[in-house]
Amino acid sequence: MKPPFLAITLALAALLAAQPSPAQNAFTPDQVKYGPAPPFLPVGAQLAVLEGDPMASSGDFTIRLKMPDGYKVAPHTHPSRENVTVLSGTLKVGMGDQFDASKMMSFGSGSFAYLDPSMHHYAMASGATVIQIHGASPVKFNYINPADDPSMKK
Repeated sequence: MKPPFLAITLALAALLAAQPSPAQNAFTPDQVKYGPAPPFLPVGAQLAVLEGDPMASSGDFTIRLKMPDGYKVAPHTHPSRENVTVLSGTLKVGMGDQFDASKMMSFGSGSFAYLDPSMHHYAMASGATVIQIHGASPVKFNYINPADDPSMKK
């Protein structure tokens, strides 16, 4: 190698190494990294962020929520439309201000639903269940009964 070519190659390599790596925009199932769900959800679920920042004041997001069998989310609303796809297991959803398992509908793998901000709803996993949620940030749960908000419990 000639010295100028080597110098240019090293400079280019250093410049590329200094650039921030782009965000991942495609995932195989084994690349999805789960961590604990935020404190506004009951303990036991795991959450993965696929796109965006669900806690930002604006912007789009896509997340996955992995729930164990029997996992429950008390009646709540969201400030923006919630779009939910069931990837595995069964998600049971009910409408109203009181959790009533007898009034829940079951949505198996492949099901999709969207819930507008005014819809009071609650959910439960039947079997180990994974859902994907996408929408507009921020993700927020407004519990109908403030005592149901896990982030307020000590």
